[in-house]
Formats: sequence, structure tokens, C-alpha cells
Amino acid sequence: MQLQLKPEFEEILEPLGENAAVFFLAASLYYAHKVSFAAAAALANLSFNEFLYRLKEHFGVGFQVADESVLEDLQTVADLTAG
Repeated sequence: MQLQLKPEFEEILEPLGENAAVFFLAASLYYAHKVSFAAAAALANLSFNEFLYRLKEHFGVGFQVADESVLEDLQTVADLTAG
């Protein structure tokens, strides 16, 4: 599938560098929980660290951690320290 961008998008994306549209599409899919971090980085043709850097650069945050993951981690710590 070939994506045809509206000229308005091209004007906004052009200063952000080559493949900016691909990066933002991959980032959107990651933040929408449709693909994993690694899959989004691969879709954007970036390494793990490059993708993380660009997420922080453009969105102010890199990884998205689900609330459930944090709660599971807290429970694991509580279980380990209850000893």
C-alpha cells in the first residue's frame, strides 16, 4: 500500500527529516498499543536507541508502561520483600 500524504502534512514533516512520516506512523502505532516498541522501531527503520531518542525528542517521553505492568511489578517487590 502506497501512502499519499496531503501537501499540508508534507510541509509540516519536511523540516523533521527524511522518513519523518514513517517515524510518526510507527510511534503512533506504538503509543496506541497496536505494536510493541521493538516492532515500531523496526517499522521506523531505526535501532532501539534511535527510536527511543526520537520518541523523547518529539513527545517528551519514550517508553509507555501499562498500569497493569506497574502494579504487577509492585506486587512482585512486595512478595519478595515480605520474606
